[in-house]
Amino acid sequence: MSNDPPVKRRRDAAQTRQDLIDVARHRFAHDGYAATTVRDIADQAGVNVALISRYFASKEGLFEACLTSAVTDVRKNAEDQAAGAEGFAARLAGHLTDPAGDDRLRTGLLLLIRTSGDERVEELRSSFLRMVSEKLLAGAGHPITDEVGVLRAQMLLAAILGLVLLRSTTGMKPLNSASADELQGPIADLVAALLNPRV
Repeated sequence: MSNDPPVKRRRDAAQTRQDLIDVARHRFAHDGYAATTVRDIADQAGVNVALISRYFASKEGLFEACLTSAVTDVRKNAEDQAAGAEGFAARLAGHLTDPAGDDRLRTGLLLLIRTSGDERVEELRSSFLRMVSEKLLAGAGHPITDEVGVLRAQMLLAAILGLVLLRSTTGMKPLNSASADELQGPIADLVAALLNPRV
């Protein structure tokens, strides 16, 4: 039997930080900001709760990191707008309907929908929603200084968020059971109508 002390496994700080964001995104999106505690998040991630303060300073800081992560995921999808409404619609429809796939986009969109009851967090959420709208607009090749365009992008975002919310919380048919192929055409029509309107 060896008398050597047990070898401590080095913690990967970047992975731990990402694990905390992943758990927090899901908890904030499904349980809400107020109902989610930092201890819940740390326990589910399998880390000491003090690491949340180390990496994010506070629960609000962790929520902001989750919003940043969600916007990054939405932005990746919005960039498909450069290839046209069909490419964007195909990717979005795939994310919304693949139960075995990565639900990061769905969870991120749900996170953007949930109100927190905290004024500062609501300001953050509002600014991030504006940023997502601008990304959708820029992805369609329009300047983000165009307020009419921003309004159209916000209407598109509202429709996408409504689609996510209804599919996630209701059994409404045929919306809830529609396949990616069935969703793609209507989403493309919606994108084209709002961001590439006929003049």
